[in-house]
Amino acid sequence: MTEHHETEPEDVKIVRALEEDIIFGRLAPGSRLTEDKLLSRFPVTRHFVRQALVQLEQMGVVVRERNKGATVRSLTPSEVEQIYAVRELVQRQAALMIPLPAPQGLIDELQEIHKEHGEHIEAGYLRGVHETNDRFHLTLFGACGNKYLVQAIELYMRYSLPVRANSMADRAALDISHSQHRLMIEMLGGRDNWVLAQLCVDHLQPSKKRYIGLVE
Repeated sequence: MTEHHETEPEDVKIVRALEEDIIFGRLAPGSRLTEDKLLSRFPVTRHFVRQALVQLEQMGVVVRERNKGATVRSLTPSEVEQIYAVRELVQRQAALMIPLPAPQGLIDELQEIHKEHGEHIEAGYLRGVHETNDRFHLTLFGACGNKYLVQAIELYMRYSLPVRANSMADRAALDISHSQHRLMIEMLGGRDNWVLAQLCVDHLQPSKKRYIGLVE
């Protein structure tokens, strides 16, 4: 997944680097991102730095304010609760709409992603853990057949990135998440959408509780 990075536009490279810093806790919520500091770090023009900050704002991980510049998004407990209320709604609905038992092709694809996710956890490769986790969920919920619902799920996954990032370096949390993914795959072979939907909602809770605990 990394072999194409050399050919990426400069602003995309900056976005990837800063996204990793945010995901893996090297840039804490509330950290300032000044153009001058970024220019000293990346050998690019100011144009590319500004483009990167715009993209990070669109992703929901950076906030840009007039006369204040850009900062890593910091969420209040109330904002976290509101974002996760929407995540629970859309993910529960998507899980209820997945035809069960699911096609073997979908199960095989999720098992392959699950295997890769586990390998990245073992290797401590957090970028891989993050990417395979998102791919797992978007593949799973993509089976609901409603692309607009899946787009909403993806949007709120982005909004919750500061929250999810907080659990990324916690091995015990990753192991629990990985085992819940395995249970989701098993449930796709059954017929109970309600149990699958509840697991998808329960799966969201640990990172939410952890972040709120840290903020409070």
